[in-house]
Amino acid sequence: MANQTKHPVTIGVAGGTGSGKTTVSNQILERVGSKHIAYLPHDAYYRELDHLSPEDRARINFDHPDSLDTPLLTEHIKKLQQGQTVEIPVYNFARHMREDYTTHVEPQPIILVEGILIFAESTLRPLFDIKIFVDTDADIRFIRRLRRDIDERGRTANSVIEQYLATVRPMHLKFVEPSKRYADVIVPEGGFNWVAVDMIADRIRSMMLNNPIKKGIQNE
Repeated sequence: MANQTKHPVTIGVAGGTGSGKTTVSNQILERVGSKHIAYLPHDAYYRELDHLSPEDRARINFDHPDSLDTPLLTEHIKKLQQGQTVEIPVYNFARHMREDYTTHVEPQPIILVEGILIFAESTLRPLFDIKIFVDTDADIRFIRRLRRDIDERGRTANSVIEQYLATVRPMHLKFVEPSKRYADVIVPEGGFNWVAVDMIADRIRSMMLNNPIKKGIQNE
């Protein structure tokens, strides 16, 4: 009799910009063990824009679902669920371009997908066993984004504010906030809600122990 393999436990972590979803994801990685988790950030999958000038790239609405190569992310999740390795893009946020190298990701018992818009995509939602939405007040989210984009992405304060008013806030209200209704778990206060993070991590560990898979073996 052929060995039976089960799909990895696939987890989605969504929330508005600056909500703390990356902190929650990092806490899950730390508590469950990063060696057990294949981590896919949705914002690594921004579409290639090297055919556009720097000025035109800067004018793209990066908060709209069309700016992301969700079909490629979907393909990568399915491949990892089947025990295959994937090469995920690396995105340069200062130049609004993909780098010419990729990140190699091996199949693991847990697949963790993080992104602002992942629950707004009807093709992605069925792939998740657990859907977590990180919910944080808008003023806190804006301050966090302002600091991050200045410190880590080389933006000016004015450019961050203009982008927030022009696209970030409208797209949040149109796509991100409504997608909260698809979540299985809503975590208030972002990654600083240690009680919620501990409970989620315990649940994931339990699911992993009860759902063993053999890496490198595909379903037949």
